[in-house]
Amino acid sequence: MLRYTKPAMLLHWLIAVLIVAAFTMGLVMVDIPGFTPTKLKYFSWHKWMGVTVLALAALRLLWRRANRPPPHPASMPQWQVRAADFTHVLLYVLMFAVPLSGYLYTTAAGVPVVYLGVWQIPAAFAADPDLKATLKPVHYWLNMGLAALVFMHVAAALKHHFVDRDDVLKRMLP
Repeated sequence: MLRYTKPAMLLHWLIAVLIVAAFTMGLVMVDIPGFTPTKLKYFSWHKWMGVTVLALAALRLLWRRANRPPPHPASMPQWQVRAADFTHVLLYVLMFAVPLSGYLYTTAAGVPVVYLGVWQIPAAFAADPDLKATLKPVHYWLNMGLAALVFMHVAAALKHHFVDRDDVLKRMLP
């Protein structure tokens, strides 16, 4: 069985955990009433996870370009191959679009992103309340799209493992 490389597996699972954590943190933090220290802490953590996902996604994309993934199983129907390839492209697009939209939304809100509480990421532009109002739903819906795509990705991997009984999932397991 051909497998993904160990760095590809590590990046995949790190990014997966961070996406789930950032998504969950995002849902929790917006439901905290008022402006509390806990809410501020969660917003910071959420931003840190987003910046980390963005950096790891860039590293993963570079790794993938230099290290081709294993081919799909020969038994896999062509429509599933195309669907898997398209889904992977969309996952990569959203791994960049979601954190970037969050950064732009934060910038428009006039709130700095201070990565790990140490390094302030420069603002792309001055605070802009109108742009903030536009970017908030953009960030939300990109997140919902990513969540739906991640759910489909996991469901497809489990289907391949338990129904098709092929090695699609095993290729990404350490």
